Amino acid sequence: MVDRGVNVMIGPRRILTAGGTFACALGIGFIMQNMATPPEGAVPDNSTQIASLTATAPDNAWDPLQDTVAVAVQDTQHQTSPKLTDVRYTSAMIPAPPKSAPQPERLPSMSVDRAVAVPASLTDQPIAVPPQDVPAPGFSCDIEMTANVQAAAMVEVSLNAPCMAHERFTLHHNGMMISEILDDDGQSRIKVPALSSDAVFMASFVNGKAAMISAKVNTLEYYDRAVIQWQGESGLHLHAFEFGADYDDAGHIWAKTKGDLKQAVGGKGGFMVRLGVDSLAAAYMAEVYTFPTGVAQKSGNVALTVEAEVTQANCGRDITAQSLEVAGAGPLRVRDLELAVPACDATGDFLVLKNMLNDLKIAQK
Repeated sequence: MVDRGVNVMIGPRRILTAGGTFACALGIGFIMQNMATPPEGAVPDNSTQIASLTATAPDNAWDPLQDTVAVAVQDTQHQTSPKLTDVRYTSAMIPAPPKSAPQPERLPSMSVDRAVAVPASLTDQPIAVPPQDVPAPGFSCDIEMTANVQAAAMVEVSLNAPCMAHERFTLHHNGMMISEILDDDGQSRIKVPALSSDAVFMASFVNGKAAMISAKVNTLEYYDRAVIQWQGESGLHLHAFEFGADYDDAGHIWAKTKGDLKQAVGGKGGFMVRLGVDSLAAAYMAEVYTFPTGVAQKSGNVALTVEAEVTQANCGRDITAQSLEVAGAGPLRVRDLELAVPACDATGDFLVLKNMLNDLKIAQK
């Protein structure tokens, strides 16, 4: 039940808004009605039908924008509903397509003659030789090795390796090993007593590189040789006592009185050569005694001994050594030595080994 005596106060601003909204609704209906009226003589098209709507609204139509404002309530009997009036069918105006779509213009017809292939003329052309690469300047790392035979069956072995200055190497020859080192220019010259008439020398370096050279030594048959070799500080020395000489006599040949190579060539006496660089750590060292047996100017014996001095470097240790002997151009004789050196309180003493080498028996020639 609706109370008819209730009055609602609506502000002027709200009334203007509601009135404007209702006026817009009436305007829309009017426009739709007029647009829906077909021109005279037009034939309705049943394929597309559009209905025009003309709406009439009561003076007190509800404004949806006034959802927060209460409106005057009227009796439901006096309310009216919008009615559809004057419904007419109209035909949509669909434009007709053109009679024909535009077509591209044809190119003018032109006669094409048959193409004829003409063979190209071929002529021989010289092929240019590319320029050779020029090596960059620098030192060669190749090892050059030479061997020159000299008097008294000696061989001068030379090495040249400019890019390996100060490099250590080991020289091998017929079982003998000695440690050497290249100088500032990467060179080395060593005079080695030949132990074979077909002498072969090999130099091996720590970096794995090596070089080899051979030489023919025809005069070796006139000389006898004895070698003692070792590694490190062994304190060993080879002594030769020619024709009954004693210590410090003229015929006592060892590292401190080496004899004369020229005397050996003349058949008058022997000489000693010490090989290796003892300043290198664990160096291979050797001492070689040579006597001209084949051209000796007098007969007699040469006593050969090996002596070991007790030093602070070898005292209380076991040392090893090896002896090599060659008579003329005969086979090589080898003996190994292992010696227990006395304790360090014996420093300065000497151990004499008389049977390491065979004495030489000299017959005058």
